[in-house]
Amino acid sequence: MVVKSELKLIKSLQQKKCRIEHGLFVVEGKKTIEEVVNSTIKLHKIFAVDSNGLVLKGVKVDKITTKELNQISSLKNPNGYLGVFYIPEKLDQIYSNWILVLDGVQDPGNLGTIIRLCDWFGITDLVCSKDTVDCYNPKVLQATMGSITRVNIHYLDLESYLNATKLPVYGTFMDGVTINKSKLPDKGIMVMGNEGKGISDTVTKLCSYKLTIPQFGGVTTESLNVASATAILLHEIRK
Repeated sequence: MVVKSELKLIKSLQQKKCRIEHGLFVVEGKKTIEEVVNSTIKLHKIFAVDSNGLVLKGVKVDKITTKELNQISSLKNPNGYLGVFYIPEKLDQIYSNWILVLDGVQDPGNLGTIIRLCDWFGITDLVCSKDTVDCYNPKVLQATMGSITRVNIHYLDLESYLNATKLPVYGTFMDGVTINKSKLPDKGIMVMGNEGKGISDTVTKLCSYKLTIPQFGGVTTESLNVASATAILLHEIRK
């Protein structure tokens, strides 16, 4: 049986301030746990209702009851597996030929999906403004489906970062040049904005080029979901 103090610690990791304080984050789900264990991210502990269900060599799995798991899980219906990992050290260098920048993205599901998209399209570095939702938020991790192990995520002051870069900076706007009419370079930065407000005024001033996704339907919706728009733009980058 897991001791109460340990249950309390794991439960607290649902809060960003506690993740920062302890340097730990929680992953739930068999597939995602297996992917994170097999990455460079350091393992703290794994808990399972049925340890035989995990395919992990040489890794100790602590037994947990369904009741205990319900107490610490962030899911309405916990799936029997929970892993606690150390938050990786921050990386200084950014190596991608194309870099995706997020300016104030707030929805955990959107960020998780965008991390998966970066993984799919070979974008190894994702730069987030400091007010973007935490990538170790449990809901973000659920949505990444393990892709977080293959994408370097940096939280930076965007004004300082974009002022220092030598790469061309492309921003996404409703009134930009349509993406399919733009000749994109081999290297660059693509900025995606907040779900409701778009790209902030400060970052807008640092965008060298404005892009938009053309509409084809007769009824014009206000805008695309930021994750959906990211998928289209990353596809155009890789064409």
